[in-house]
Formats: sequence, structure tokens, C-alpha cells
Amino acid sequence: MLANWITLSRIPLLGVIIALLYSDSAAAQLITAPLILLLILMDTFDGVLARARGETSLLGSVLDIAADRAVEYALWVVFAHLRLIPILVPLIVLIRGTFVDSVRSVAPARGIKPFDLMRTRLGRFLVGSPWLRTPFGVVKATAFILLALAYGLNTLGHSAAAGVHLAAQIASWGAVAFCLARGLPVLIEAPRVLGDAVEKS
Repeated sequence: MLANWITLSRIPLLGVIIALLYSDSAAAQLITAPLILLLILMDTFDGVLARARGETSLLGSVLDIAADRAVEYALWVVFAHLRLIPILVPLIVLIRGTFVDSVRSVAPARGIKPFDLMRTRLGRFLVGSPWLRTPFGVVKATAFILLALAYGLNTLGHSAAAGVHLAAQIASWGAVAFCLARGLPVLIEAPRVLGDAVEKS
């Protein structure tokens, strides 16, 4: 299916972006900013295309989530390795993601939809509300793009590099805050819900 191919094509593009970031050319590094934007927009486009063509499927959903995780984790790690953000940022994101995904993966085996792990209003709002999901995506995308710009500008010796880097740091920590806000409710509420499901089975 075309939508799945678009999803999978994000991985080679991610590889190109990483290669350009590690080049010595300021121009190559700066080009990664619009490429990262394209990478993020492809995530939206594949979903829209799948729905428009009636190609939505479990496989497509799994591939989409896997591609999202690969892109996010890889970029955080790369930017930390380039010393643009503290190593604590990718560590928090990776640990949070590992635990939340592990807990959610158990839910279907217990006959529970992942979102149904949230029983409180606050938990449902933090995890499922587009009012948080959309800003989280925007802040994360902004952080990635600004980090790439800051790196290229610094290599270029441009005076704006420091200001852009500061904005990128703020956006990065904002993304971490959103990440924790949407992940902690799963870790707090899910064990009780899964425990109740085990007792009933």
C-alpha cells in the first residue's frame, strides 16, 4: 500500500538527515532543518492518504508508530551526541517510551484497548486529548528544526547561532515536559486496571 511505503520511506530520509548533520559543511547541516520538517509532514501525509484511499490497517498503524519512535529517538540521540542538548533529554524520552509502550502492549492480551487503560478524567485528557497531543508534536518538531538550524549556524559562525540554540533548548525541555505529562498517567493508572483484568479472568 502506498501509505505504508511513505511511512517506510521516512527511515531512509532520516538516515540522510543524520549523515548531513555529521558532515563538516554548514550548508549541509542547514539543509537538515527543512528536511526534518518534511520528515514530520510525511507522518501526517501517510495517515491522510491511508484514510482517503481506504488503506487503513493494523499493519499501517504499527508501522506508523514504529517510524515515529525511530525518528524521535534517533534525532534526540544524535542532537545529544552533537552536544546540542543534555544527554538527560534522550534518556528521559527513551526510558519513558520503553515503559509506556511495554505497559500498553500488555493491554490487548487482557482484552483492553490501550486508551482504556486511562480511567480518570485527568488521565484521559493528558494521554488522549488533541489539546495536548498537537502542542506536543509542534513543540517537538520546533525543537528538532531549531537544533538543526543552531548547529548549522554555529558551524557557519553566524551571530544568531546562540539565540537559536537557546530557543532550541527551551523547546527541547518543553517537549520533555509534554512527554512526561502524557506518559506518567499510563504508568500510574495502568497497573491497577491491568490488575483488575487479571482478577476477573
